[in-house]
Amino acid sequence: MAKIAKKKAAARAAFEGKSYLPVEEAVALVKANATAKFDETVEIAMNLGVDPRHADQMVRGVVQLPNGTGKDVRVAVFARGPKAEEAKAAGAEVVGAEDLVESIQGGNLDFDRVIATPDMMPLVGRLGKILGPRNLMPNPKVGTVTMDVKTAVEAAKGGEVQFKAEKAGVVHAGVGKASFDDAKLAENIRAFVDAVNKAKPTGAKGTYLKKVSISSTMGPGVSLDLTSASQA
Repeated sequence: MAKIAKKKAAARAAFEGKSYLPVEEAVALVKANATAKFDETVEIAMNLGVDPRHADQMVRGVVQLPNGTGKDVRVAVFARGPKAEEAKAAGAEVVGAEDLVESIQGGNLDFDRVIATPDMMPLVGRLGKILGPRNLMPNPKVGTVTMDVKTAVEAAKGGEVQFKAEKAGVVHAGVGKASFDDAKLAENIRAFVDAVNKAKPTGAKGTYLKKVSISSTMGPGVSLDLTSASQA
């Protein structure tokens, strides 16, 4: 425990007095202090000037990170017949219909993305209370309700990241791993910020992009210079 406390204190000291850094400096700082025994995820948090409780201020979307996430994404697909076979061929780990509903209702949630063909949505609708709070509910706006199952599965596995504003107007996501090159992380961060900027809802008033911070899984966070972060 003493060793962990020392590491945390050293990390805090390294971040002391540093804020609103250019993206490249922030990435270097976060990476230098990602000292866990596993490959930590670099996470981004964006504070937005929106109240997602109002429909015209909801922020959601999807972005294909240019350098992927470094994460092995497990995909579940609701489909029947040829579309189910297409999903399996594209690499989906879990494919089914009524049997998949029962499995999920039984507590099996060993996946990171759920895709469904449109005809399966009445079935999937039964799982709203389970999938909804986990941001796993298929949605045509982010391409997870589709007949093009192959493309959706390949995108999910190829670095596509979904985002959605939480109650306090915060959007967060993983944008890579601490083992990534600095330049690749910086590129991913700017691609994500650009996508959230483009998803600005019609009802947003005042300052939309208030604060952007990055951190590693176990490390402290540091805020980014908004001009630097927005240079897509």
